[in-house]
Amino acid sequence: MAELVFIVEDDAKIAALVSDFLRAEGFETRCFPDARGVIDGVKADNPDAIILDIMLPAGNGQELARAIRSTSTAPIMMVSARREEEDKVFALEGGADDYITKPFSGKELMARVKAQIRRAKGMRIGAKEDLIGIDRDLMQIFWKRTALDLSNSEYRILAALARRPGVVYSRELLLDELGERSEESTDRAIDSHIKNIRKKIAAVDHKAAPIVSVYGSGYRFDPKGVR
Repeated sequence: MAELVFIVEDDAKIAALVSDFLRAEGFETRCFPDARGVIDGVKADNPDAIILDIMLPAGNGQELARAIRSTSTAPIMMVSARREEEDKVFALEGGADDYITKPFSGKELMARVKAQIRRAKGMRIGAKEDLIGIDRDLMQIFWKRTALDLSNSEYRILAALARRPGVVYSRELLLDELGERSEESTDRAIDSHIKNIRKKIAAVDHKAAPIVSVYGSGYRFDPKGVR
């Protein structure tokens, strides 16, 4: 079954060109001219990746990325003509997994799409026997080929951290990963989830310590903690 990529782009010519590149590589595509319908589409079709223009006529790409991230762990690749470092940082901190500046080549785009999908489908860290696998379709995470007994919230937090090793996630950003859940809208809730995730990983591998607390900032996933 072909992998599905959503293209959210208001410029019809660019959307068609990107779609042609992807289809030539065996992907299926679905195009959206603005933010409308994207969230419903994500929930219904569970795309393998999303290419998202940061400037949209109906809705903001940054806000849309946060909304997508509350319902899906699909890689989000933000596209923009802006090249300033602060724009890239803002996009990545807002939930994007990659940032591509216009104009871009089809070869570069395809390489980035494939890399992001590989990373999301199954992430290998460390030696061959040290495997953390993320199954987005089943919403499961495997530690050394053993499925972790995670709640939905724990899955979303660990998937977000593991998807971008070394990147510090503030508690606020991790709350965004959980979506709108009033009973979980506190820093204490995130700390509780992290504590439970650590216990469940330790139950499978007592030597593993992949989630690092960063004082005053939040948490990050450390590949060196996968032993």
